[in-house]
Amino acid sequence: MRLYALLLGAWAECRLRKLIYEPKGFNSSERDLVRVENTQLKQWQKAVEIAFRRQYKIPIAALSAQNLPHSSYSRYATLSDMLNDDVGSIIELRNKLVHGQWVYPLNSDGDDVAQEQMDALRVENLLSLQFKKRLLESLSAAIHDLVVSRPTFERDFDYHFQIIIETQRNLQNRKYKSYVESLHKKYQRGNCPFAEMVLTFFNFRPAECRWLLTNQATPRYGFARPSMA
Repeated sequence: MRLYALLLGAWAECRLRKLIYEPKGFNSSERDLVRVENTQLKQWQKAVEIAFRRQYKIPIAALSAQNLPHSSYSRYATLSDMLNDDVGSIIELRNKLVHGQWVYPLNSDGDDVAQEQMDALRVENLLSLQFKKRLLESLSAAIHDLVVSRPTFERDFDYHFQIIIETQRNLQNRKYKSYVESLHKKYQRGNCPFAEMVLTFFNFRPAECRWLLTNQATPRYGFARPSMA
Protein backbone atom coordinates (compact mmCIF):
# COMPACT_ATOMS: atom_id res chain seq x y z
CA MET A 1 0.00 0.00 0.00
CA ARG A 2 2.79 2.44 0.90
CA LEU A 3 4.46 1.99 -2.47
CA TYR A 4 1.18 2.73 -4.26
CA ALA A 5 0.64 5.77 -2.02
CA LEU A 6 4.15 6.98 -2.90
CA LEU A 7 3.45 6.58 -6.63
CA LEU A 8 0.12 8.36 -6.30
CA GLY A 9 1.75 11.28 -4.48
CA ALA A 10 4.46 11.42 -7.17
CA TRP A 11 1.75 11.48 -9.86
CA ALA A 12 0.09 14.43 -8.10
CA GLU A 13 3.40 16.28 -7.98
CA CYS A 14 4.07 15.72 -11.70
CA ARG A 15 0.51 16.79 -12.53
CA LEU A 16 1.02 20.04 -10.66
CA ARG A 17 4.26 20.71 -12.56
CA LYS A 18 2.47 20.16 -15.86
CA LEU A 19 -0.36 22.41 -14.74
CA ILE A 20 1.75 25.44 -13.87
CA TYR A 21 3.62 25.27 -17.20
CA GLU A 22 0.58 25.10 -19.47
CA PRO A 23 1.20 27.45 -22.44
CA LYS A 24 -2.08 29.34 -21.87
CA GLY A 25 -1.76 29.30 -18.10
CA PHE A 26 0.45 31.04 -15.58
CA ASN A 27 3.17 33.53 -16.39
CA SER A 28 6.62 33.28 -14.82
CA SER A 29 5.75 35.54 -11.85
CA GLU A 30 2.66 33.47 -11.06
CA ARG A 31 4.65 30.26 -11.29
CA ASP A 32 7.13 31.68 -8.81
CA LEU A 33 4.30 32.40 -6.39
CA VAL A 34 3.22 28.77 -6.61
CA ARG A 35 6.70 27.30 -6.27
CA VAL A 36 7.63 29.40 -3.24
CA GLU A 37 5.06 27.57 -1.12
CA ASN A 38 6.83 25.03 1.08
CA THR A 39 4.52 22.02 0.67
CA GLN A 40 2.86 20.32 -2.29
CA LEU A 41 -0.59 20.88 -0.84
CA LYS A 42 0.03 24.61 -0.39
CA GLN A 43 1.27 24.80 -3.97
CA TRP A 44 -1.96 23.25 -5.23
CA GLN A 45 -3.95 25.68 -3.09
CA LYS A 46 -1.94 28.65 -4.36
CA ALA A 47 -2.43 27.52 -7.96
CA VAL A 48 -6.21 27.49 -7.45
CA GLU A 49 -6.13 30.91 -5.79
CA ILE A 50 -4.02 32.53 -8.52
CA ALA A 51 -6.13 30.98 -11.27
CA PHE A 52 -9.34 32.37 -9.77
CA ARG A 53 -7.76 35.79 -9.36
CA ARG A 54 -6.66 35.80 -13.01
CA GLN A 55 -9.88 34.50 -14.50
CA TYR A 56 -12.24 36.64 -12.39
CA LYS A 57 -10.11 39.80 -12.27
CA ILE A 58 -9.62 39.96 -8.48
CA PRO A 59 -5.92 40.79 -8.06
CA ILE A 60 -5.88 41.75 -4.36
CA ALA A 61 -9.26 41.48 -2.62
CA ALA A 62 -10.25 38.34 -0.76
CA LEU A 63 -11.81 35.51 -2.77
CA SER A 64 -15.12 35.66 -0.95
CA ALA A 65 -18.83 35.41 -1.62
CA GLN A 66 -18.93 39.21 -1.73
CA ASN A 67 -16.27 39.50 -4.45
CA LEU A 68 -17.04 36.47 -6.61
CA PRO A 69 -20.29 35.50 -8.33
CA HIS A 70 -22.16 32.99 -6.20
CA SER A 71 -21.58 30.01 -8.53
CA SER A 72 -17.89 30.89 -8.92
CA TYR A 73 -17.35 31.20 -5.18
CA SER A 74 -19.10 27.87 -4.67
CA ARG A 75 -16.69 26.25 -7.14
CA TYR A 76 -13.73 27.89 -5.44
CA ALA A 77 -14.88 26.60 -2.05
CA THR A 78 -15.46 23.12 -3.46
CA LEU A 79 -11.97 22.88 -4.97
CA SER A 80 -10.34 24.24 -1.82
CA ASP A 81 -12.27 21.90 0.47
CA MET A 82 -11.48 18.88 -1.69
CA LEU A 83 -7.78 19.65 -1.67
CA ASN A 84 -7.81 19.93 2.11
CA ASP A 85 -10.22 17.17 3.05
CA ASP A 86 -10.17 14.51 0.33
CA VAL A 87 -6.69 14.34 -1.20
CA GLY A 88 -4.48 16.55 0.95
CA SER A 89 -3.14 13.73 3.11
CA ILE A 90 -2.16 11.68 0.04
CA ILE A 91 -0.45 14.66 -1.60
CA GLU A 92 1.54 15.34 1.57
CA LEU A 93 2.26 11.67 2.28
CA ARG A 94 4.48 11.39 -0.77
CA ASN A 95 7.16 13.61 0.81
CA LYS A 96 7.18 11.50 3.98
CA LEU A 97 7.47 8.20 2.14
CA VAL A 98 10.17 9.34 -0.25
CA HIS A 99 12.29 10.25 2.78
CA GLY A 100 11.95 6.74 4.17
CA GLN A 101 9.29 7.49 6.78
CA TRP A 102 7.31 4.34 5.99
CA VAL A 103 6.24 3.51 9.54
CA TYR A 104 6.12 6.86 11.38
CA PRO A 105 5.84 9.97 9.18
CA LEU A 106 7.38 12.93 10.98
CA ASN A 107 6.48 16.59 11.14
CA SER A 108 8.56 19.24 9.38
CA ASP A 109 10.80 19.67 12.44
CA GLY A 110 11.39 15.93 12.68
CA ASP A 111 10.62 15.84 16.40
CA ASP A 112 7.11 14.35 16.41
CA VAL A 113 4.74 12.19 14.38
CA ALA A 114 2.78 13.94 11.61
CA GLN A 115 -0.63 12.81 12.80
CA GLU A 116 -2.63 13.46 9.63
CA GLN A 117 -0.23 11.43 7.49
CA MET A 118 -0.03 8.76 10.21
CA ASP A 119 -3.81 8.43 10.10
CA ALA A 120 -3.65 8.10 6.32
CA LEU A 121 -1.16 5.25 6.58
CA ARG A 122 -3.46 3.47 8.99
CA VAL A 123 -6.70 3.74 7.03
CA GLU A 124 -5.70 3.71 3.36
CA ASN A 125 -5.76 0.49 1.34
CA LEU A 126 -5.52 -0.48 -2.31
CA LEU A 127 -9.21 0.19 -2.98
CA SER A 128 -9.30 3.56 -1.24
CA LEU A 129 -6.14 4.67 -3.07
CA GLN A 130 -7.71 3.76 -6.40
CA PHE A 131 -10.64 6.00 -5.53
CA LYS A 132 -8.26 8.74 -4.35
CA LYS A 133 -6.50 8.57 -7.71
CA ARG A 134 -9.84 9.04 -9.46
CA LEU A 135 -10.55 12.03 -7.22
CA LEU A 136 -7.14 13.50 -8.04
CA GLU A 137 -7.71 13.00 -11.76
CA SER A 138 -11.09 14.74 -11.75
CA LEU A 139 -9.93 17.49 -9.41
CA SER A 140 -6.79 18.20 -11.42
CA ALA A 141 -8.83 18.23 -14.65
CA ALA A 142 -11.16 20.87 -13.20
CA ILE A 143 -8.21 22.95 -11.97
CA HIS A 144 -6.55 22.60 -15.38
CA ASP A 145 -9.67 24.00 -17.05
CA LEU A 146 -9.67 26.88 -14.56
CA VAL A 147 -6.04 27.74 -15.31
CA VAL A 148 -6.26 27.72 -19.10
CA SER A 149 -9.86 28.71 -19.92
CA ARG A 150 -12.61 30.27 -17.81
CA PRO A 151 -15.39 29.32 -20.32
CA THR A 152 -14.23 25.70 -20.34
CA PHE A 153 -14.02 25.65 -16.55
CA GLU A 154 -17.56 26.97 -16.17
CA ARG A 155 -18.92 24.68 -18.88
CA ASP A 156 -17.34 21.43 -17.64
CA PHE A 157 -17.18 21.91 -13.86
CA ASP A 158 -20.45 20.06 -13.22
CA TYR A 159 -19.20 17.12 -15.30
CA HIS A 160 -16.04 16.82 -13.20
CA PHE A 161 -17.99 17.38 -10.00
CA GLN A 162 -20.42 14.56 -10.80
CA ILE A 163 -17.52 12.14 -11.16
CA ILE A 164 -16.12 13.42 -7.86
CA ILE A 165 -19.46 12.87 -6.07
CA GLU A 166 -19.78 9.33 -7.42
CA THR A 167 -16.19 8.54 -6.42
CA GLN A 168 -16.71 9.95 -2.92
CA ARG A 169 -19.81 7.78 -2.57
CA ASN A 170 -17.87 4.69 -3.62
CA LEU A 171 -15.05 5.60 -1.29
CA GLN A 172 -17.48 5.76 1.60
CA ASN A 173 -19.61 2.70 0.76
CA ARG A 174 -17.37 0.15 -0.93
CA LYS A 175 -15.93 -2.37 1.52
CA TYR A 176 -12.32 -3.43 1.17
CA LYS A 177 -12.99 -7.02 2.28
CA SER A 178 -15.68 -7.43 -0.39
CA TYR A 179 -13.33 -5.95 -2.98
CA VAL A 180 -10.57 -8.42 -2.12
CA GLU A 181 -13.01 -11.34 -2.12
CA SER A 182 -14.17 -10.36 -5.62
CA LEU A 183 -10.55 -10.30 -6.81
CA HIS A 184 -10.01 -13.68 -5.19
CA LYS A 185 -12.97 -15.17 -7.05
CA LYS A 186 -11.78 -13.73 -10.37
CA TYR A 187 -8.35 -15.12 -9.69
CA GLN A 188 -9.77 -18.58 -9.04
CA ARG A 189 -11.68 -18.40 -12.33
CA GLY A 190 -8.45 -17.44 -14.06
CA ASN A 191 -9.93 -14.52 -15.96
CA CYS A 192 -8.42 -11.53 -14.19
CA PRO A 193 -4.66 -10.86 -14.54
CA PHE A 194 -4.99 -7.88 -12.21
CA ALA A 195 -6.48 -10.07 -9.48
CA GLU A 196 -3.65 -12.51 -9.95
CA MET A 197 -1.11 -9.73 -9.61
CA VAL A 198 -2.72 -8.37 -6.44
CA LEU A 199 -3.08 -11.76 -4.77
CA THR A 200 0.47 -12.72 -5.72
CA PHE A 201 1.59 -9.54 -4.00
CA PHE A 202 -0.51 -10.36 -0.94
CA ASN A 203 1.35 -13.65 -0.52
CA PHE A 204 4.26 -11.57 0.68
CA ARG A 205 2.28 -9.28 2.92
CA PRO A 206 2.10 -9.61 6.71
CA ALA A 207 -0.41 -11.47 8.78
CA GLU A 208 -3.34 -9.10 8.26
CA CYS A 209 -3.53 -10.21 4.60
CA ARG A 210 -3.10 -13.94 5.11
CA TRP A 211 -6.82 -14.57 5.52
CA LEU A 212 -7.02 -13.97 1.75
CA LEU A 213 -4.98 -17.03 0.91
CA THR A 214 -6.20 -20.55 0.36
CA ASN A 215 -4.71 -23.60 -1.31
CA GLN A 216 -6.49 -22.52 -4.49
CA ALA A 217 -4.83 -19.09 -4.45
CA THR A 218 -1.28 -20.26 -5.18
CA PRO A 219 0.49 -17.86 -7.56
CA ARG A 220 0.93 -19.18 -11.07
CA TYR A 221 4.47 -17.96 -11.52
CA GLY A 222 6.25 -20.36 -9.22
CA PHE A 223 6.74 -18.13 -6.18
CA ALA A 224 7.01 -20.11 -2.98
CA ARG A 225 4.25 -19.53 -0.44
CA PRO A 226 5.70 -18.28 2.86
CA SER A 227 5.15 -20.29 5.99
CA MET A 228 1.94 -19.40 7.82
CA ALA A 229 3.33 -20.40 11.20
